[in-house]
Amino acid sequence: MKLLLLLALVGLAQGLQTRVPLRRMKSLRQRLQEQGLLESYLEQHPYNLAAKYFPGIAVEPLENYMDDEYFGTISIGTPPQEFTVVFDTGSSNLWVPSVFCSSPACRNHNRFNPAESSTFLSTNDTLFIAYGTGSMTGVLGYDTVDVAGINVRNQIFGLAETEPGDFFYYTPFDGILGLAFPSIASSGATPVFDNMMIENLVDRHLFSVYLSRDSQGGSFVLFGAIDPYYTTQGISWIPLSAETYWQITMESVSVNGAPVACSSGCQAIVDTGTTLLAVPIRALRTLLSRLGASSSGEISCEATRNLPDLIFHIHGKEFPVPPRAYVLRSNGYCTLGLQGMDVPTEEGELWILGDVFIREYYVIFDRANNKVGLSRL
Repeated sequence: MKLLLLLALVGLAQGLQTRVPLRRMKSLRQRLQEQGLLESYLEQHPYNLAAKYFPGIAVEPLENYMDDEYFGTISIGTPPQEFTVVFDTGSSNLWVPSVFCSSPACRNHNRFNPAESSTFLSTNDTLFIAYGTGSMTGVLGYDTVDVAGINVRNQIFGLAETEPGDFFYYTPFDGILGLAFPSIASSGATPVFDNMMIENLVDRHLFSVYLSRDSQGGSFVLFGAIDPYYTTQGISWIPLSAETYWQITMESVSVNGAPVACSSGCQAIVDTGTTLLAVPIRALRTLLSRLGASSSGEISCEATRNLPDLIFHIHGKEFPVPPRAYVLRSNGYCTLGLQGMDVPTEEGELWILGDVFIREYYVIFDRANNKVGLSRL
């Protein structure tokens, strides 16, 4: 998982722009596996990956169950109280644990104390967010939120009062900072990046993400700018099909020149809160069979040398994901970074392009033009 190191204000060109550097840590799956707890944990904690994308009272802001890896540090309040958060383009709310929470998952994480902030404003509004493994409840408040030197005043955020279950107990992050659209924000809360735009705190109404491969450093989220170092291959701009998640239309997915899935077109969400590629169940079975993997996604590490690229056909262009990206190696075992999920939409089946995809591209999330930009790395 990736932990934002220092939040530094970095100027690449001119204007207001902020780079948030990221560092990689072991995923929850790896840590439980090393402790011999993975199998029993999964049996006790069944997870519905699709929960995040069903409309309802709230949006599930943690998409990937076991493998979230990218995190960053923000601060809330005056004087600042620091929290490690997931920068999640698949949700829109900011929330952190609070001192009012006595759940085990809160007790071993940083908790916000409103009494210690001179700029905190309370409300009587409540927040409820349902998870595949439980839920969180809390209250909403306002305070100054610092993201790498950008001070967002009077930012609404959730103060968790309950976090049932023990999933969050094992995670290295404290809360979530959602970067999707206001339309899916729980309790009508204005997202952090929207307030950055409203208050003219960023030079351009966009942010961009670079996720390094393997153990390499240098990952970041850059608010208000595009780093030209990562766009030397050019930028392919893709219009959004919905202003909710960062959702786009795909024409098909192919292997070795032949369509294998999404042959009649489908929807895809570009989601930094997901490590794996979330694939419709029928398409998953086809891909596992075509790639020579078991029904659980396991594959011989020796066989991975001859695997083909997965080609995503989007807006008339091809976006390959090579086997080095979609094969996960851990403790001498190899599995495919694919996970089954069925979420019906009016536009067709839904795919989630998580970090397995994003690591191959510098991704620009453009709110000014409602487009996603992809630049091959």
